[in-house]
Amino acid sequence: MPDRIFTSDLDEEEKKFEAGLRPETLAEYIGQDKIKENLYIFIEAARRRTEALDHVLFHGPPGLGKTTLAYIMAKELGVGIKSTSGPVIERQGDLAAILTNLQRQEVLFIDEIHRLNPTIEEVLYPAMEDYKIDILIGQGPAARTLKLDIPRFTLIGATTRTGLLTSPLRDRFGIVIRLDYYRPEELKKIVLRSAKLLNISVDNSGAEEIARRSRGTPRIANRLLRRVRDYAEVKADGVITRDVAVKSLAMLEIDERGFDIMDRKLLLTIIEKFNGGPVGVETIAAAISEDKDTIEDV
Repeated sequence: MPDRIFTSDLDEEEKKFEAGLRPETLAEYIGQDKIKENLYIFIEAARRRTEALDHVLFHGPPGLGKTTLAYIMAKELGVGIKSTSGPVIERQGDLAAILTNLQRQEVLFIDEIHRLNPTIEEVLYPAMEDYKIDILIGQGPAARTLKLDIPRFTLIGATTRTGLLTSPLRDRFGIVIRLDYYRPEELKKIVLRSAKLLNISVDNSGAEEIARRSRGTPRIANRLLRRVRDYAEVKADGVITRDVAVKSLAMLEIDERGFDIMDRKLLLTIIEKFNGGPVGVETIAAAISEDKDTIEDV
């Protein structure tokens, strides 16, 4: 199956691309107004008390700005941020090394935190609650545990799968925030902002068309903007109008609802093979020869 526009996977090029478009302050961040209001209060209160902010968990579908908000929070707090992801931390010593190198009130951001190994989580529990970690020294009967104090820090976790988080880990987050899909008018503003940063010519109608087909997700809006830009440069003197956007997205087989080939295949399978459902995700995956995780995430 060809690569999809609508995928939760990011390659290194796209990570760099996203980083270049990332807003740096809450004021620059478009959408999620209630969340921004709450975060401002939490951040300002922590700053006035000169304390580390309570641990924060962002959850919700991919591409909605969880990583961006983590970096914004660190900047608004006036502290540094160290970033990693759940699959990267393979041993307890890896996490211990990160924690012992944190500065006071610094932010540690762990993306895909639901993919942490349970043995790694055991190191996090005392670190989050008491700002201490237990390090095992030696092996066998001579082994002993050494308790180390670490600086007070803020852990920000991000996950698309809240249900996969263990209860002990989830309960240690003092601030839990769910990000929701964006409205078309918010996505239009995001498209126009990204176009300005990338020096892309796009009019209001072109931005509206891209926003309308972006499935409520800024990451998808920015992906579509890049693909429509390619079409505009070759076929339309580099200017993105509504007509250019419509023709470009039709070429990519993305319809007016934002559905691509795989989405339509999925819906037709449910309707034609399973009489409209209900049907389990594993059964659908087998029927369309697609990975179960891809269907759940995308």
